[in-house]
Amino acid sequence: MKIAILDKVHPLIEDQLSKKGWQCDNLFEASREELKQSIHSYHGIVLRSRIKMDQDFLKEAKSLRFIGRPGAGLENVDLDYCEANRIKVFRSPEGNRDALAEHAIGMLLSLFNKLKKADSEVRKGVWLREVNRGVELMGKTIGIIGYGYMGRAFSQRLQGFGVKVIAYDKYLQGFGDENVKEVSLQTIFDEAEVVSLHTPLTQETIGMVNSAFLKEFKKPIYFINTARGLSVVTKAIVDGIKAQSILGACLDVSEYESSTFTKLETESLPEDLAYLYGSDKVVLTPHIAGWTHEAKFKMADYLVKKIVEEFN
Repeated sequence: MKIAILDKVHPLIEDQLSKKGWQCDNLFEASREELKQSIHSYHGIVLRSRIKMDQDFLKEAKSLRFIGRPGAGLENVDLDYCEANRIKVFRSPEGNRDALAEHAIGMLLSLFNKLKKADSEVRKGVWLREVNRGVELMGKTIGIIGYGYMGRAFSQRLQGFGVKVIAYDKYLQGFGDENVKEVSLQTIFDEAEVVSLHTPLTQETIGMVNSAFLKEFKKPIYFINTARGLSVVTKAIVDGIKAQSILGACLDVSEYESSTFTKLETESLPEDLAYLYGSDKVVLTPHIAGWTHEAKFKMADYLVKKIVEEFN
């Protein structure tokens, strides 16, 4: 088979597929239009997020048998077209779920204990104890929205902190166990003190966390988003912080980031984003939850094994 690798991924992928006798071409620099001219001869595509796999592109891939993406999200792939044309689609959320869960907990502990603020002050010679008094995670009710690979890993990592974990997933049932209690979304609204979002990006989840959504919570909350930026309306988070209905936020993703996740897609700094940048109630990272060195290897490893097993 002939494989087009469209993004820079772990070298394990090329190494393992080449060992099967498959031809792997690194096409990192090729533009979308250039790829449309040559993609007809390829049987497989491996990519991250640089090129959108929509119908306009895929109709040129006459020989395509599979698409593989190391990672979790598949919003850049037209899954309906792939299913109709018998194109297998592989992903590897097993590879970065642990890194993402650890990152989410790290952000939350940093926020609770004012680590970013205190560290910055101490480096300037400012030694303030009382104003940097923290909050304990123990005893809190943690609400998880979306209980796939990422939500499940997050609930597992919370064990040992002495918290109550409840979770809601619109499309999964019967997942309650020793780590989590399965509940309705209304119960999340009623009981949660910390809310962590772990939903995929779909038409249903774009803009899902807006002002109306946040007003449903009965208690002030801490909010975590390590899922997708477009699922959360930034202004709604800002308004919540100003109204003290949101006590703090951990945001690894932004609605203003590019579709490739490599930069902020905005020429000037929006007012609501500027507010987050200036707030000590917010911890921000550049879409790196699930981005560890170990996760990069594991995502590649899981993906290759799935591809090889399918085409053996």
